[in-house]
Amino acid sequence: MKKVLISTALLAGVLTYAGAFRVSLQGVKQLAMAHTSAHAGDASVAFFNPAGMSFIPAKLSVAAGGFGAITNVTYQNPTTLQSFETDNPIGTPLYAAVAYKVLDNVSLGFSFTTPYGSTIQWPNDWEGNEIVQKLALKAMYFQPMVSVKLAPWASVGASYIYATGSVDWDKGLTLYNGSLNIKDEKAKGHGFGLGFYFQPDEKWDVSVAYRSPVNMKADNGVATFNVSPALYPLIGINAAGQDNFTATLPLVEEYTIGATFKVTPKWKLSADMNYVGWEKYDRLTLDFANAPIGNQADPTVLTNIKDFHNTRNFRVGTEYLFTSKIAGRLGWYYDESPYEDGNFIPETPSFDAHAITGGVGLKFGSLGVDLAAAKTFPKSRVFNNQNINFAGQAKANSFYFGLGVNYNIN
Repeated sequence: MKKVLISTALLAGVLTYAGAFRVSLQGVKQLAMAHTSAHAGDASVAFFNPAGMSFIPAKLSVAAGGFGAITNVTYQNPTTLQSFETDNPIGTPLYAAVAYKVLDNVSLGFSFTTPYGSTIQWPNDWEGNEIVQKLALKAMYFQPMVSVKLAPWASVGASYIYATGSVDWDKGLTLYNGSLNIKDEKAKGHGFGLGFYFQPDEKWDVSVAYRSPVNMKADNGVATFNVSPALYPLIGINAAGQDNFTATLPLVEEYTIGATFKVTPKWKLSADMNYVGWEKYDRLTLDFANAPIGNQADPTVLTNIKDFHNTRNFRVGTEYLFTSKIAGRLGWYYDESPYEDGNFIPETPSFDAHAITGGVGLKFGSLGVDLAAAKTFPKSRVFNNQNINFAGQAKANSFYFGLGVNYNIN
């Protein structure tokens, strides 16, 4: 069995939630403020920076929430002017976190998130069906973590990341007058997170965090060929029309620097900068056990050039307390696509995009309820990807909404 370096199906599938396939939806309160990170009000800070747990104003904090993500992409052929549109289901990213102070200066916590994943559904007979017809991706992060307060104003934190996920990818096979499904439901990988959190005075929160890359390995993938059984011996697949593949998917590293400044006791401003290491995704390689459908000297290896580059995302948000029980939040952020127009790919359509966000927070004693929504404004792309012989114009739109709850106990 050949070792697979595939940045393929696992990557494909998450479109315009954030740059490329990163889904920046890990906190409803945070999303309302442009998904900024320097907020230690409850356990939702755990994903953004484990060190922030030391500054949660409670001995035990629990937070959970979910989102609806509505995305749509349109492609048009510049010569024929024929258009095709995706029919994606609503994405449902989730998160949950708990943090507990076992000592005055030591906190333990756990975070569950879905930072990568969604489904893109093109018509089966659309112009790019040889690249993708449908691709569904799920990736889940399980993160136990610890935070230690080094001083009344500073803490350090670390987490271990166990990631698991699945991929389900359909594409056309014109050469064999059929189609191919690539599936693996047991991909997994490991990583870690590090962070520092500071409150130098009552007005400032400063968060510095790093999340490592996670190489998702698909060691038991199954490729199912929907072709005439008469072709099975030619392709080298078994009586069920199946072959095996292996792959490794790099979910990329991320650096975040964020700060929150309390202008008045009721009004605060937040800002973040994310630096994302997309250049690790420079190619996509699928390695089949037997099927000769590749494009390398070894015909069982299929490689596509991606040429992603690192990106920076900028975020600004604000919160105002109308009363002790009602908060209003607004934000703006800019997502940078990790590839140029010439590398546009329909399985992970990505666009430079501005977004506006907003929401409200309600307090009922120790219980907090947060609502948020965001609308993006992706820039359309005119592209000619010569690596896959695919050209045209693409447009996108997306809208997110979320509901979160948190409970702090002293």
